[in-house]
Amino acid sequence: MTNRLHELLLSAATNRSADLALIDFDDRRFSWSDLKEAADAAAACLKAQNLRPGDRVVLVFENCAEVIAFFFATSMIDATAVVVNARLSVPELERIFAHSDPSAVVFSTGSSKAAKAHAEHFGAEDVSGAFGAAAIMSRSNSVSEPVLDDGKEQVALLLYTSGTTGAPKAAMLTHANLIAGAIASAEVRGVRADDMTYLALPLSHIFGLVTLLSVAHAQSAMRMEAKFSVERLYDALKEDVTLLPAVPQMHAHLFNYARAHNMPKYDTGKLRFVSSGGAPLDPAWKREAEAFYGLPLQNGYGLTEGAAGVCATKNEIGNPDISVGVPMGECVFRLDMEAPGATPDQGIGEILLGGPQVMKGYFRDPEQTAAALTEDGFFRTGDLGRFDDEGRLHIAGRTKELIIRSGFNVYPVEIEATLTEHPDVVVAGVVGRAVEGNEEVLAFVTAATGSGIGEDDLKAWVHDKLAPYKRPSRIIVADALPAAPTGKILKAKLIETFAEELAVVG
Repeated sequence: MTNRLHELLLSAATNRSADLALIDFDDRRFSWSDLKEAADAAAACLKAQNLRPGDRVVLVFENCAEVIAFFFATSMIDATAVVVNARLSVPELERIFAHSDPSAVVFSTGSSKAAKAHAEHFGAEDVSGAFGAAAIMSRSNSVSEPVLDDGKEQVALLLYTSGTTGAPKAAMLTHANLIAGAIASAEVRGVRADDMTYLALPLSHIFGLVTLLSVAHAQSAMRMEAKFSVERLYDALKEDVTLLPAVPQMHAHLFNYARAHNMPKYDTGKLRFVSSGGAPLDPAWKREAEAFYGLPLQNGYGLTEGAAGVCATKNEIGNPDISVGVPMGECVFRLDMEAPGATPDQGIGEILLGGPQVMKGYFRDPEQTAAALTEDGFFRTGDLGRFDDEGRLHIAGRTKELIIRSGFNVYPVEIEATLTEHPDVVVAGVVGRAVEGNEEVLAFVTAATGSGIGEDDLKAWVHDKLAPYKRPSRIIVADALPAAPTGKILKAKLIETFAEELAVVG
């Protein structure tokens, strides 16, 4: 029985040593034996930094073989990985460093210009080995977490679900959580040893990371991209890709690219499974996708605190169902009909998730952990849903204000805090608005009298402080925002109130 993440790698390296495991974004090829050698070298680098069991190691990267090596290496030395997208800004990284209290930070300098720039900024020292090239910054006075006798219950990963100033929130996912998520994912996709998974999803997101682990569990192979390229996806589909998990925007780019090349539908290659996640599924768009691929498009529902996918469909092509399907693996659900926004007469309540994929809690934050987890270990998702007569879950809305943009979670409070750091901004409100196959970020602010600041000024202000996917597409500067008598911004009225301003191209 597999108890720790690196055991997935060791098993694959033993059973399928010479078989292809990875085609990296730069077309380097790695067998399972090669990946184990790379992870061993990465573990040796970490040990040289005098890391102790229970320490945290922040990995700053874009998708590459190097980060796979260091991710498994943290498990090898009983440390905890903190995975971070290199596209984050310096202030965002500094907040994560302060909160996660790592003993070391690894930057994938050989594969990411953004990571290399961060490494230079923080004065990290270059290292190299079978994993490729990286840089490591050591930090002193880090406090280790206790190491448990039961390895599978040890925290393997911290994954940030919010980057708010003052109150960052990092989900603690154990080895058992992630292995359960990997097995459930592999089962839903029917992953076989001869499969080739296309992985353009970032490994800094739970969707991408558990996809990697599902490939390791099945001991199959993957094509991995540092950044999504529709041209490379188009070519890969004609060659060897059999499994395509993606967010709607990736599919949409492919459809447009194929049409431009007079390929109205996919009729070449070996593709046998296509899924969409990370955003609501539009019925018309689903029909278009199935017409293009000639395959059923499976939908799903997942979240960081639940180790990725917790529900998925298993539909035949043409089925009009746009639910998120039935529970995956050993996940169990119940609905809280007394939660804010619940409508019991319609069968809609807050979705509570239970089972082996539920996180241990939020790192060093007992208050937020207590608010998120029930006494019997169910996670309060903040999402509203209902079950139909066939046991399929339908998402009805959210009790929280999460925006999902291009598959990434965007939290309005972080953007609001960044805007109000501007000396001339008085208050700010941020909401999401549905656009074709996505959500956009809209910001509304009031400015100090006589300041004269405008939308362009504030876009320039947030540019270096927020990752690209978090930056508002519009920032409306107004004399006043709709507010309750208490002064609380009425976010539900923002788009309606400023409809004319939003209609003007920013």
